[in-house]
Amino acid sequence: METLELQAKTIDEAKQAAAKQLGVAVDQIDLKVIEETAGLFGKKKMKVEVTVIDKDAKAPAKPARAKKSPAKAEPEPEPAPEKAVVESAAPAEKPKRTSRASSKSAKEEKPAKAEEPKSDAPAEPEVIATEADADEIMEIVGEILDFADFDVDITLKSLTGKYVNLELAGKDAAHVIGKHGEVINSLQYLSNLVISKKVASGARVSIDGNNYRQRREETLTKLAQEVAEEVLKRGEEAVFDSLPAFERRIVHKALSEYEGVTTYSEGEEPNRHVVIAPTK
Repeated sequence: METLELQAKTIDEAKQAAAKQLGVAVDQIDLKVIEETAGLFGKKKMKVEVTVIDKDAKAPAKPARAKKSPAKAEPEPEPAPEKAVVESAAPAEKPKRTSRASSKSAKEEKPAKAEEPKSDAPAEPEVIATEADADEIMEIVGEILDFADFDVDITLKSLTGKYVNLELAGKDAAHVIGKHGEVINSLQYLSNLVISKKVASGARVSIDGNNYRQRREETLTKLAQEVAEEVLKRGEEAVFDSLPAFERRIVHKALSEYEGVTTYSEGEEPNRHVVIAPTK
């Protein structure tokens, strides 16, 4: 009789564990639980007394192992098939390596795929706003203006690429524009934040009032050209006041073909500004 400590969920499982430890068959085990405590994950910790029935039964197990060695001439051919299996397994692994190699080559091809989004990035502006987008966007802008208690009328001016161009008119139109366009720029920024969440097509809004945008573009274009002339005369860089992104684009566009100067933006939003520099 031997005393063992085991972890098992059931008596049968305890018998199997005891048989494994003692190297005998399960049906040779007579097991008595003398102590039992709860364990983790449903397993119990058991202290058991184990009696091995018919210990001589171990002998048959040994001859069974001996049968493999006594088979002298016949077992030797058996390893041959095993070697063949190993050899056939080896070629089976080669395709796996080949597949890994092909996956590596696929990884090498990924940069090409990665370049596609880059080439697609400029294609983002190819989003074309629709009449349905315009209706949805006009409703969003209208709700914002109503919440701010502005008395204005909204009309659809045009659709340009991904942009829905809206025109504001009415009693409070001048108030919506604000000083130097600060209010209308903020309204446009806020509207596009909401639109980006609610309009799945990727359409955006450009809001104008009292023809402010056109007048502002003309002013910025003229100012950019005047500053460029000063840069050419002095040979020094000139820095604009901070501008929103769509107004910086106006300056860049105005001087894109202007000989002798180049433009770039620097700084962090909302204080990002355009720099006009001599090219020589």
